[in-house]
Amino acid sequence: MIRVAVAGAMGRMGQRILWALSEDLECKTVYAFERPDHPRLGQPLSTLLGIPGLELPLQGGLQRMEEIPDVLIDFTTPKATLENAKWAFQKGVAMVIGTTGFEKEELLELKGYLDKLRAVLAPNMSVGVNLMFYLARVMAEILGDDFDVEILEAHHRMKKDAPSGTALKILEIVSQTLGRDPQRDPVFLRKGNVGERSKREIGMQVIRAGDIVGEHTLLFGGLGERIELTHRAHSRDTFAKGAVRAAKWVVSMPEGIYDMQDVLGLRNRSYEGPKDD
Repeated sequence: MIRVAVAGAMGRMGQRILWALSEDLECKTVYAFERPDHPRLGQPLSTLLGIPGLELPLQGGLQRMEEIPDVLIDFTTPKATLENAKWAFQKGVAMVIGTTGFEKEELLELKGYLDKLRAVLAPNMSVGVNLMFYLARVMAEILGDDFDVEILEAHHRMKKDAPSGTALKILEIVSQTLGRDPQRDPVFLRKGNVGERSKREIGMQVIRAGDIVGEHTLLFGGLGERIELTHRAHSRDTFAKGAVRAAKWVVSMPEGIYDMQDVLGLRNRSYEGPKDD
């Protein structure tokens, strides 16, 4: 049985992760916590979330933990994740991190802790999105510079970072494959008389509205045709189940930083193309 702690337990993702863990026979939730001033501290999770049998009280921070978990799942904020990673480094606890919005310096600090742990760090835990990452590379390799590239993403109105971590990952993959500069070539705003599109630019468009869970489209536009690769998340359960899958996978791996491409076995998978009859 894999012992799991969950950070940000009352957040939109934290709640779904706790439900996913309750439905997995290989995992046991041993600790769930929120910020120290959360109004629901001390109440049992069975009452707060309706999860049968989960009588653990909601804790404020990591200080009250009595049973050290095998892995900590963290979908919170950059500041909170850094604090949790420091604790995990001190205790030797594996981590699964889906937090996005890190500044460059924060990410370097985070990786300094995770390098000495077993950790999955990924902007998106969805199986479908990670297949999209793989297919994005294949499409860019085949289509090359003959097609213009646009990346579009949409999320709920409460999401704080833009573009999303998933959209930035798609940008990184396409830029690397096409030999583009992910800092210089993206275009985040078009307004006024911007002139003809340059050959190297990659458009990045962001929508924030309502309760959209998450949508990402990679568009390759050529003369006379276009190809669109789209992933739409219908609920946060897809991310929660991916996080649980990552937690079960990472606890048996050597120290190091992994992502969902590793978890799903897509890291070094090659595309061979169609075979002749």
